[in-house]
Amino acid sequence: MSETASYAVGHDELAVAKLLALDGATDGEVKVSCSGLAARLDASNQTASRRLQRLEDAGYVTRETVSDGQWVALTEAGERALRAEYEDYRRIFEGETSVDLTGTVTSGMGEGRHYISLPGYMEQFEERLGYEPFLGTLNVELTADSVRRRTAMSAIEPVHIDGWEDEDRTYGPAVCYPATVDTADGRTYEDAHTIAPERTHHDEDQLEVIAPEKLRDALDLTDGDEVTISVREQ
Repeated sequence: MSETASYAVGHDELAVAKLLALDGATDGEVKVSCSGLAARLDASNQTASRRLQRLEDAGYVTRETVSDGQWVALTEAGERALRAEYEDYRRIFEGETSVDLTGTVTSGMGEGRHYISLPGYMEQFEERLGYEPFLGTLNVELTADSVRRRTAMSAIEPVHIDGWEDEDRTYGPAVCYPATVDTADGRTYEDAHTIAPERTHHDEDQLEVIAPEKLRDALDLTDGDEVTISVREQ
């Protein structure tokens, strides 16, 4: 999310997004009027219009104005923002948060092995995760629903891996989340972590998992096998 979007969209705008979602705007366009929205918000027409405009500027909704109102739909970004709010409330009222992500095992590019082996990362893994990871990651391509669900991880406090530098270059920070890996045929591996560069939104359909053992061997996995990654509080 850009700095402008994060500044423009606050709880007032998300309240509008929630009303739109309740009307069905996550499934397609719904017709709304500023006067009708204003009445539900107990606000002025101008306030309702301004909040809609901010949602559109942030990329959370699409709008098409017609003579007697406007057609509005929530975008994937808008739905992700509501999911993050939901997870915050779930954490308040239900306690420990767990996020289940489903996908299929894929072959990676081999970069995980190189980066995990670097001493600036490995020392932190041993100290903060409690183990020395196998030199490689389990790569999982997430389903479309799990890509959307992934935003809920923001409600969980990650394990931070600091950035560092050597004589040649600077290496960026990363975040790890404790995770359990379950296979479709009932096998489970509990002492794993997801790992991703900090503050990135690229390749959200790809999830990388590290563990003390080679997960492909420990769980007898091959490309195309379905797995569920349950991300949880530490």
